[in-house]
Amino acid sequence: MPLRSPLILNLDGGVLPLAQAQTLALPQWHDPLRFACSNGTLDRFSTEVLAPLPAQLGTVMLGSGDFHHLSLPLLRRMRAQTPFQLVVLDNHPDNMRFPFGMHCGSWVNAASKLPQISHIHVLGITSSDIGLCHAWENHWRPLMGGRLTYWCMDVGVGWGHRLGMGHAFRRFEHPEALVAAFAAEQAKSPQPTYLSIDKDVFAEDVARSNWDQGRFQLEDALVVIEALRAGGLVGSDITGEVSLANYQSRFKRWLSSLDGQPDISADDLPAWQARHQQVNRELLAAMASVPMAC
Repeated sequence: MPLRSPLILNLDGGVLPLAQAQTLALPQWHDPLRFACSNGTLDRFSTEVLAPLPAQLGTVMLGSGDFHHLSLPLLRRMRAQTPFQLVVLDNHPDNMRFPFGMHCGSWVNAASKLPQISHIHVLGITSSDIGLCHAWENHWRPLMGGRLTYWCMDVGVGWGHRLGMGHAFRRFEHPEALVAAFAAEQAKSPQPTYLSIDKDVFAEDVARSNWDQGRFQLEDALVVIEALRAGGLVGSDITGEVSLANYQSRFKRWLSSLDGQPDISADDLPAWQARHQQVNRELLAAMASVPMAC
């Protein structure tokens, strides 16, 4: 199967050039979309930017993890697709409550309501977002309803078991055990998959992010990608680049501070982005070897 060219949605300048990639320059959407946006703004982006694109896309490069909620309109445009599972590599559940529209950490709940998605697996979570202190902030319905599974490490999730949601929490001591268990499950029941990778799932020695980071090594992600070979891919995206935010909105600056996003030195940026470029190349090469599901 020939490789579909990656598509770079150049919102923040975070994605360095990639071989055969097509690029859409979208700086006008940076401030309206980054970190969070109204549902109306997300719908406008989908109509004006995504709708004119071909139905079948290569891996979409979204830029900073602050744009991970753009996975949602990419999934919504796949309405005619045979049901598929959504596999997300992320240090966070992205299933948190957010009352002001759509947030880069809230979109998974909306995705769980799409009829074309059979199940969502979020792999690699070490964030306290799913710990007891933040339990109430998680959307419980997809967890209780068997639509969503958290694959996690380093965080106590006993609260989920006590509330009858133990089936939705898979806790492991280290990444190798987590990805091995996931691969074994996929081998028993291969399914078509949409794969979304947020590189904050990786340890800092793999690639630096502007979010708190997980424990995956690149090899762990490659094991997951290989495990999806039998079912094939229906689509994919990659986010988690590092870039300077410079929010114009006071409200977004305030929200960002609440989430503890660190400031990024402009002096560090070139080296960090170059490392991301290499990681992107390796991820894209691995994903290109997985057949596209029909």
